Amino acid sequence: MSFDLPRNIILPVDAVDVRLDPGPHPFERDNAQAIAENWRRETAANPALFDGTVVLLSALRYRDSSLVGRCHAVRYSTFMLWRGNRQVAGAEHAYAHAMLVAGDNALVAIRMASHTVNAGRVYFAAGSFEPTDFRDGLVDVDFNMIREVREETGLDLAGAARGRRYYALSTATGTVIFRRYRETASADEVAQRISAFVAAEAEPEIDGPVIIRNADDLPDGLMPHMKPLIEWHFAGKG
Repeated sequence: MSFDLPRNIILPVDAVDVRLDPGPHPFERDNAQAIAENWRRETAANPALFDGTVVLLSALRYRDSSLVGRCHAVRYSTFMLWRGNRQVAGAEHAYAHAMLVAGDNALVAIRMASHTVNAGRVYFAAGSFEPTDFRDGLVDVDFNMIREVREETGLDLAGAARGRRYYALSTATGTVIFRRYRETASADEVAQRISAFVAAEAEPEIDGPVIIRNADDLPDGLMPHMKPLIEWHFAGKG
């Protein structure tokens, strides 16, 4: 199956059928020494890094408005080596974004904290899929979205209104699966709640919220994949 999906366009997605293969990812299996050496360099530069478990794709395709794929649990150190060489055949990354829409239609993103891998970068609160995000081997995208938003911002989106479907954008850096989640409060009110949560955390993952009020309101540090998502939202798509 490998990787077979249109790139650099936003795709409507009615179903996500990405399954967790219990076997090792070939990239991790075949690069043990390079992974270990790179991890030593990464942790020397940033001792706060933790070698937890994430998932890395070995296949993904788009058919009949569905994403169908296979992934494997890998160490974060494996992901970091892949991250530095994204053109590796047979390995790609997929992740999810809860596109947080405030009651005034502004978007609320976050800026990552200085001790994180993406220090200073701006995107919607999110994190890589982890084994806990899978149910009977099938990824639960909304569980991942809600979990990551709660961990990073303190917001609970479990009861928030959701867009009727997912969308996906696949680029050279990976595939983001996203969905609108709507808060009734204004962007300023949502941002105040996030800031209060961050202030109370001993070691927060984020520096704080970032409000985006229109398609031209692009903050410094914005991750490249965010610009088309922001333009899509304010164009009234979906």
